[in-house]
Amino acid sequence: MKNTIRLLAACIVIVTIVGCGAATIKPNYTSTNTDLLRIGGEKPEDKSPETINMGSYCLQVADQWKEAGKTPDNQIIWSKDTFRKVVPCQ
Repeated sequence: MKNTIRLLAACIVIVTIVGCGAATIKPNYTSTNTDLLRIGGEKPEDKSPETINMGSYCLQVADQWKEAGKTPDNQIIWSKDTFRKVVPCQ
C-alpha cells in the first residue's frame, strides 16, 4: 500500500514538472475589427460627434478611445467607447 501511494505521488510530481516545463501558447493580441480594439502605438484620434436623424428624433453619437490596460509585452490596449444621446433635430 505504501509503495502504491509513493508511486502515485511520484507520478503526480513528474506530471506537474513536465506540465510546467512545457512551452506555453503565445497569446495573439490582434483584432479583426480595428474599429473597436487596437494594440500598441499612439492613441487613435477620437471621432467628432455625429448627429443622425432617426425620423422623429435625432441621435448624437460620439466615439472616444481609452487605454484599457497593457499586454504582457507592455503594449497599450486601446478600446473604443461609444456615447449616444438624444438631441433635438435642427
